Amino acid sequence: MIASENGDAEKDASENVSLAGDGFDTVIKAKQAVEAVCPGIVSCADILALATRDVVALLGGPSFNVELGRRDGLVSKASNVEGNLPKASFNLNQLNNMFSKHNLSQIDMISLSGAHTIGFSHCDQFSNRLYSFSSSSSSSHVDPTLDSNYAQQLESECPQNPDPSVAVALDLQTPSTFDNLYYLNLVAGKGLLSSDQVLFTDTASKSTVVDFANNPNEFNGAFVTAMRKLGRVGVKIGNQGEIRKDCTKFNS
Repeated sequence: MIASENGDAEKDASENVSLAGDGFDTVIKAKQAVEAVCPGIVSCADILALATRDVVALLGGPSFNVELGRRDGLVSKASNVEGNLPKASFNLNQLNNMFSKHNLSQIDMISLSGAHTIGFSHCDQFSNRLYSFSSSSSSSHVDPTLDSNYAQQLESECPQNPDPSVAVALDLQTPSTFDNLYYLNLVAGKGLLSSDQVLFTDTASKSTVVDFANNPNEFNGAFVTAMRKLGRVGVKIGNQGEIRKDCTKFNS
């Protein structure tokens, strides 16, 4: 949330520059409204956690109680982002290793990946699957785990060397509905990112994807469990943090 004149805050890291500005604005405005009636009590971190829950519910997903009491961090550096967010190219082991550092299991990771039922990705995050994929078993430039019709559709939306502002929905069928179609897409070879599709192609995770594809209620339950665990990651209490007056800057 921190805005830096030098362009070196966490939101300025290359992995975060595509985050929508109106998302930040929503949290900032919510904080201003809360401060007007309840100053110095509710952190931006808690508001962000609540807003996440609310948008999932508004889009048709499960609602759940959010644990509160976080304080806002005192550090925001772009240099700290590398190695702390999963990449679109990650395989199952890389995904599991990153999530396990935060006490999140493989099932937690797969259910949190289901948040890709909404949102979008820029072409540069998956264009290698269309134009420069190579393996010893295939002479094609297209990732063989991609459904061929889906690959052609992606090529039409993302030609080689596309405009960097072009983005594609992670779930082409219901991009604004929180549902389990993400997993049905993986079974059909229509996962947009390599880190999505690998959840189905790797035998160690395939059964969970099939389970969530067939049982939306099971996915919803696992997602809520994982979100509660995710909400405990890196929580600041006491003098580890502060209650910011303005989400975009530290109090001092």
